[in-house]
Amino acid sequence: VAITADGRHTLSGSLDKTLRLWEIGTGREVRRLKGHTGEVRSVAITPDGRHALSGSSDDTLRLWEIGTGKEVRRFEGHKYSVNSVAITPDGRYALSGSLDSTLCLWEIGTGKEVRRFEGHTSEVTSVAITPDGRYALSGSFDDTLRLWEIGTGKEVRRFEGNTDQVTSVAITPDGRFALSGSGSFYDNKENTLHLWEYDWEWEFPET
Repeated sequence: VAITADGRHTLSGSLDKTLRLWEIGTGREVRRLKGHTGEVRSVAITPDGRHALSGSSDDTLRLWEIGTGKEVRRFEGHKYSVNSVAITPDGRYALSGSLDSTLCLWEIGTGKEVRRFEGHTSEVTSVAITPDGRYALSGSFDDTLRLWEIGTGKEVRRFEGNTDQVTSVAITPDGRFALSGSGSFYDNKENTLHLWEYDWEWEFPET
């Protein structure tokens, strides 16, 4: 689910292959967005509130016009399911994490793949973008979180310490901390949240 910037509407994605826009104040369904041929795994809303982005098990991302429900653009390039999507703060780029163990950066205006982030050894379950738009954070079934420089695709930090699959990641509004959720449907090995503090010393080396 995602919430519009004005707080009036929420958008949901479902196993029924649709996105639905809801009026928060009443719970009324306003619009249904159809087109995916697989379950909708993740949704995001552009900063201006005009468009929605979705990732699906049909291996695609899709951009939708919220006001009409029309599919505007399709992003293709992942080999397997798109598990998570995010949008940069300036609204120009989309980020996706996939079952194919990669992240991809896309130009929203054209649908072009700009950059691919490779390094995870298992599926990428969740992605997030720092408030300044410079870095991407990903969680994976390889039990790690990784921080990537969006401009280069370079892995700049690895967060290790989970003993189970990382299923979800988030970044605090001030960009100082990352939060991860880990666990498995198949055992009770961990099932915890971890709070991580970024160490930015690598960015400002001593001279």
